Amino acid sequence: MSFQAYLDNVRTKTGQSPDALAAQAIQKGLADEKGLAPGVKAGAVIDWLRADYGLGHGHAMSIVAWIKGKRS
Repeated sequence: MSFQAYLDNVRTKTGQSPDALAAQAIQKGLADEKGLAPGVKAGAVIDWLRADYGLGHGHAMSIVAWIKGKRS
């Protein structure tokens, strides 16, 4: 599955765009404008996305990658 396919599936499953989820991560203190917040590991974002949106590991990791700046 391509990176874009993961992002499309995340949007379908959550009703949220990657940018909206990144903004929520910033609000929760999990991320900042540069990527993951200092001291925050990917697992914290994965746990949040699993708990709040029911995302699996691969889909959550696509959002972690988006937060870190991956765009393709």
